[in-house]
Amino acid sequence: MQRRWPILVAYGLVAASTQMLWITFAPITTEAAHAMHTSVAAVGNLAAIFPLIYVVLALPTGRWLDRDFNTALRTGAILTGAGAVIRLFMPDSFTWQLFAQVVISVGQPLVLNGITKLAARYFPQEERAVAIGLGSVSLFIGIMIAMAGGPALYTSGGLSLVLTVEAAIAVAGAILLVLSMQSPPAFEDPPASPSGSWLPKEPLLWKLGALLFVGMGVYNVLATWLQPILAPFGAGNLTGDLLALMTLTGIVGAGVLPPIVAARGWRRWTLFAAVGWTLLTALAIDWRQSAVWLAVWLGLEGILLLASLPVVLDWAEVHVGAGEQGRAVGFLMLAGNLGGFVLVVAVTPLVALPHLALAFIAFVALVGLVVAWQLPSPSAVPAALSASQPQ
Repeated sequence: MQRRWPILVAYGLVAASTQMLWITFAPITTEAAHAMHTSVAAVGNLAAIFPLIYVVLALPTGRWLDRDFNTALRTGAILTGAGAVIRLFMPDSFTWQLFAQVVISVGQPLVLNGITKLAARYFPQEERAVAIGLGSVSLFIGIMIAMAGGPALYTSGGLSLVLTVEAAIAVAGAILLVLSMQSPPAFEDPPASPSGSWLPKEPLLWKLGALLFVGMGVYNVLATWLQPILAPFGAGNLTGDLLALMTLTGIVGAGVLPPIVAARGWRRWTLFAAVGWTLLTALAIDWRQSAVWLAVWLGLEGILLLASLPVVLDWAEVHVGAGEQGRAVGFLMLAGNLGGFVLVVAVTPLVALPHLALAFIAFVALVGLVVAWQLPSPSAVPAALSASQPQ
């Protein structure tokens, strides 16, 4: 049982690597476009393919994780490390980088969809919320590594140095995870249901999926469009610091809140508070744009919004039970990535009209508030599906 923490650390390193490799070119878009002799829009596509491939592969990879967890997760880790190494061969070739990003993006759902099942296989019930929270924190740490480290590394050694350092991190994580998973799990899964026909009949998962659609969508909208939204108010120069603050507070929230929320039965109210605060934050940004005002609202937004991901995943793990976590998380992450794509596209024509863009974010949060209100109370949550499914 003591080896569960090294396994979680190795998993977290690989999960962080998927996000780091996804965001690699975002903070150095202009420089990367120059180095690869292509357009800024083309460089943006190197990140845009990740949510699209996730949507396609989310459910099939979840099913594979339920049926053969070790093989599926190891494959995801190997694809992540291999894609990072492939990028080193021709750093100045856009076509080659696109190919490498596709390899990494195929591995990503195999890694991320495995967090609740890994927690269920290696951690006792009372520690699973902690494990899921820490696994989710690693995603945001990966984003921070790319956003903070990318520009500094590029200044020191160009695109080659950026790709080399990130490849070293990804390969180290893949090797550690593959080796650490040689330890047998402490808790065996029951057989997964053969068809997964239970999924469309689960209203709780649909509601949780809708909330991830809103939550991950709003985070992507803010990460993508906050600067042009704030620019007309004269606050565009604050964007980098505000996004860093929101992500840092989110790391704290995702690491600390989930076990407290799970132990006290506050899942419903935490998710309700997250979308409610998102609604108020959009209105607050529209009202005032001073540095302190924005920092307070977005700092608290990070705590609640980013902590919602592990809270949702933990709730799903408790609800569906052992043997079905892969498909359940695959479905939820599909919804979240779809939200990240759809809402970013929807806000695009509104960016030049910041009041309308913020009103749209507030409206999306209001829809999420209605969904969160309909979530069951702790006493109404059904028993795990595994108790009633055919074996």
